[in-house]
Amino acid sequence: MIIIEASTKKYNKPLREVEVEYEIDETKCEICKDKPCLNVCPVNAVSINSENDMININEKCFGCVLCREICPYDAISMETKLAVPIRENIPNINSKLCKACGACVLSCKTGAIHLTASGSEQVHSEIDENKCVRCGYCFRSCPTDAIKYGEILPKTVSGGRAIVIREKDCIGCMTCTKICPSRGAINVGKVNKLPNINPSYCARCEECMNVCPSAAIRYSSRKRAFEQFNKLKFLENVSTIIDNDIKKLSNEIVDIDTILLDLAKDLSGEYDEAFEIDITEIVLDKINSVIDPNIFLDYIKDFIDYFPPIRKIKFLEEKCIGCGECMEICPVNCIWLELPSLIHIEEECVFCGNCVSTCPVEAIEIQEDFFETKTNDLESDKIFFTRRNIDGPRDGKFEIQNSKCQVCGICANQCPVNALSIKNDEIIVNQDLCISCRECESLCPLNAININLK
Repeated sequence: MIIIEASTKKYNKPLREVEVEYEIDETKCEICKDKPCLNVCPVNAVSINSENDMININEKCFGCVLCREICPYDAISMETKLAVPIRENIPNINSKLCKACGACVLSCKTGAIHLTASGSEQVHSEIDENKCVRCGYCFRSCPTDAIKYGEILPKTVSGGRAIVIREKDCIGCMTCTKICPSRGAINVGKVNKLPNINPSYCARCEECMNVCPSAAIRYSSRKRAFEQFNKLKFLENVSTIIDNDIKKLSNEIVDIDTILLDLAKDLSGEYDEAFEIDITEIVLDKINSVIDPNIFLDYIKDFIDYFPPIRKIKFLEEKCIGCGECMEICPVNCIWLELPSLIHIEEECVFCGNCVSTCPVEAIEIQEDFFETKTNDLESDKIFFTRRNIDGPRDGKFEIQNSKCQVCGICANQCPVNALSIKNDEIIVNQDLCISCRECESLCPLNAININLK
């Protein structure tokens, strides 16, 4: 169990008890040269061990998992468990002082207060514990001081200000959501995935402000706070509407992928040699038969050009002499020799073409089938299905659209020759190492990478 206490002026109170379990894979950590986890930690809990250049995580850690999320090699595994948050007791109503004026009933945001009478007692207010969020509005509205409230939270609100979370400073650690004693005051947005404060429920106890590691929580005018909150709620409502449309569109896109995949299988089986076929009318007819007529595919070219190629490698055993030259040049070590059955090629093959050009008896062949669009003289796009033979190493140039790239690190982690790395939140390529295998291009979830083959 780790108790995190205030160490700088930023922290006025200790956090709740938090149990942090973590493990660092040193074999992965030593690959990373930039160590972005050092810069992202808000409490400087991550440091370098001078003896082995590996990272350490000390007792300051409160489990925000930012180091784990930014690690490009998934070297950090971390699980956190916070103690149950302290909750303010529900307000206590003195039935003898209550005048049943209804002020507290009107001020309650959740409908937790109602008027009741029991036995010899006069009509008075009563609170439903299951609905009460401990915001304290009933206490502040009562004209007879019949409501006792505030054993933990403050009893007054100065200046009529409100507490807001500044989105640009928030690091998304979610500590504020776990420590807030007023249930419903802090929620996580569906759009920006960051916490936001509902001014109507916030009791301004400052607990969230005191524990925020990035000082993102501050006082603001109530007008500005409500404007910010209402804007977020508007975006949430719009997002819900869009999600319904996106779900429908996603189903249509899956249908398009299925059409292209089935078509590729059918055409690949009809030919043995290299070819190029105009299939524009076939593709458009099949797509128009499955998509909603209200959906307009203005960018059908993107669907076609980013459809992953189908690649095959053939080993002609009758030609192979077992010389082993292909083994020595394979960049991913997926070829091995076992006499008398000669060479074996594993699934890890990235179809780079090095073995094809090296083989002295032409015992290895690689074919690549793919869709592509071309613009004719009339400036209209035509769709082709093409097969080409890869006769040797690809000669290409790695290109990336930084406006699309989210620096997720998938390409860098999966590059078979370690030609890609992350530096200053950008993907960097070592063109001397790159073999233009196009693995990164097919893996990129945002189609931000293009291998421009010469």
